Amino acid sequence: MAVKIKLLRMGAKQHPFYRLIVGESQVAGGGKVLENLGTYDPHGDQPVLQVKAERALHWLQRGAQPTDSVRQLLRRAGVMRQFAELKTGGKG
Repeated sequence: MAVKIKLLRMGAKQHPFYRLIVGESQVAGGGKVLENLGTYDPHGDQPVLQVKAERALHWLQRGAQPTDSVRQLLRRAGVMRQFAELKTGGKG
């Protein structure tokens, strides 16, 4: 089973709100949500991003692939840096 970390669109028309979820990549339309990792609200002066960093690292270590947009959000939250440090053993 291939697993992806992706965005699930919620909210009303013209006012999207997203959840960062872990789900099966082969299923169209979102498929089964394995875990909710956080939220992203792009509206307002400052976009609000809340991520459960420990759980995101857990899924990344087990081979979950983030989509391009999620990768950018995780980079903004500092999770991708932590993941890179874990992969290299804390060097560098």
